[in-house]
Amino acid sequence: MENSLKHQARDIQTADHRLRSGLTRTWHPTVPDIAEARRAVIDLLERLDRPPCGRSVQDACLVVSELVTNAVRHAPGPCTLMLDVAPDGRSLRITVRDTSPRLPRLRPRDPTRIGGHGLHLVRTLSLGLEATPRATGKDVTATVPLEGADPR
Repeated sequence: MENSLKHQARDIQTADHRLRSGLTRTWHPTVPDIAEARRAVIDLLERLDRPPCGRSVQDACLVVSELVTNAVRHAPGPCTLMLDVAPDGRSLRITVRDTSPRLPRLRPRDPTRIGGHGLHLVRTLSLGLEATPRATGKDVTATVPLEGADPR
């Protein structure tokens, strides 16, 4: 995770598939608009029968921001965001697929270091964090709890 942001283009997408409890969006091969990725989380969670509380939505948006930013910084080529709400509505599975074969690594905590804290944050906010190698890169998946559904 040492590469810098290479491209500055925004809002170029090759796919945007929406389901009631899931969403997949791919940006190719440019840098996605991180705000757009967060908006996708909010839009998805607002469509649920029992939308989660604001804190859960904020946590999910933060995790998406961190994972998509890491993919953009450390992998060339397309980046795909996949969101899936558990059937019981109690968690959101966030997967970011990129083209780098390098698995993310948790750096030692160092409060004096600028940057390099994102995966620690993702781990803190998630029920689980995993990286899965693929033939063309990897998937990084975090599962975020969705609690305190707001009554409609």
